[in-house]
Amino acid sequence: MNHNCGCQPPINPTEEEEEEEGNSGQLSEFRAHSNVRQRTAGTFSYQHFRINQYICITSEMTTADYDQASLPDLLPLYYRRLFPFSQYHRWLNYGGVTKNYFQNREFSFTLKDDIYVRYQSFSTQNELEKEMQKMNPYKIDIGAVYSHRPNQHNTVKSGSFQALEKELVFDIDMTDYDDVRSCCSGADICPKCWTLMTIAIRILDRALRDDFGFRHCLWVYSGRRGVHCWVCDEAARKLSVAARSAVAEYLSLVKGGDETVRKVVLSDPIHPFITESLTVVEHYFSQYALLGQDILGSKESVDKVLALLPEDVRKKLLQYFQTEKNPEMRWDTLRSMAQDKRTTAKKGHYFEMEIMLQYCYPRLDVNVSKGVNHLLKSPFSVHPKTGRISVPIDLRELDRFDPFEVPTISLICEELDQPKTEEEQDDTMENENKKEAGERRKMRDYKRTSLAKYVKVFDNFLEGMAHSRKGEVLKNSDLQKDF
Repeated sequence: MNHNCGCQPPINPTEEEEEEEGNSGQLSEFRAHSNVRQRTAGTFSYQHFRINQYICITSEMTTADYDQASLPDLLPLYYRRLFPFSQYHRWLNYGGVTKNYFQNREFSFTLKDDIYVRYQSFSTQNELEKEMQKMNPYKIDIGAVYSHRPNQHNTVKSGSFQALEKELVFDIDMTDYDDVRSCCSGADICPKCWTLMTIAIRILDRALRDDFGFRHCLWVYSGRRGVHCWVCDEAARKLSVAARSAVAEYLSLVKGGDETVRKVVLSDPIHPFITESLTVVEHYFSQYALLGQDILGSKESVDKVLALLPEDVRKKLLQYFQTEKNPEMRWDTLRSMAQDKRTTAKKGHYFEMEIMLQYCYPRLDVNVSKGVNHLLKSPFSVHPKTGRISVPIDLRELDRFDPFEVPTISLICEELDQPKTEEEQDDTMENENKKEAGERRKMRDYKRTSLAKYVKVFDNFLEGMAHSRKGEVLKNSDLQKDF
């Protein structure tokens, strides 16, 4: 294990995720949906950038006394009293957009002892709720909306069972950054390298909203070492494999495997999307890469950076580094040499930008994004290794988001045993007659735990989608009026 941040040992078991191959395509189909370029609320803001985010709080680096052996006892309680079924159904039903939209959605459950059950589907929220409480899945995955009920796929004529729609999804995993982070490796994470996920969200969320015109991007912590994005706009859900591939390729910049030294090669002139991405990276680069990861400190890390430079620049810097040991001064000199090179050369020489992007730019699992029928871990699923809940991320508090503060299933189940406060009792009385008994109890229960603020983020996201749908209905109604 390699972690040098001075913290408690980070989360360390490895985990493999299912992968499916997607198809390549062109952007032409997608351009029909990309004419909205207005920057919306909740996108980029640096005013809360946490300068001291690398100060490790050791008490939060463990999994809050979570014991994997307790999971079979905790899951029934979680699904019976805490899982937000009402909001979950509301999300995937999309206001009843078309007949059988929710009913034709595939769910996949991973049960105890790695028993994997695909092609689950449910007619109602109540049916989903009862089945999850019966099976108590260790993991929940969400798939596509199909042409027929997934649980009846074996009865459908061969070839007619087709995946029709699904959210455009993105999966960013910390293991894909192992060649550029020194604090951790594999499934390990710590506050130092978590900044990579923050940068990834900043860059991709801006591009999805500004470059493609999407408005409803749900960002979710995976529960362990990465983040997922669900783009829920109707235009995104209807994209073909070719269009999904085009979006994924547009957003992909780091190319090549372990044998590739230069994984980012910029062309001249630099694309506006890359310029915008560099703006994000630059705000984090000094604190994260130069200080946090010390990429210009040890000989090994310096050699990796110098390998990305033209030979003449490399030789000059090697000589300069003999006397200058300060990493920020070293970086300033490297940047100055790149700028000088651009003024004298006919083209290119963006090598300082290529270094920043290679060390910080989001690394996508493009196959997850390309396939309509690809499964992705569900929000509010429990990660069996860490016990942490896969929770929505509030982008307004993104720089403050700490994966080690995300509640474990053991914590929120313990919180249910705490006596109610006077405020909670008053809230219970106020809402007593507003909901049916079962729904009322679940609403009260999650509000009594650390899960409440994350469900609130989910509620706000759903309200935004509902407001948008209402606006579309009114717009279409006005267009159809006869004057």
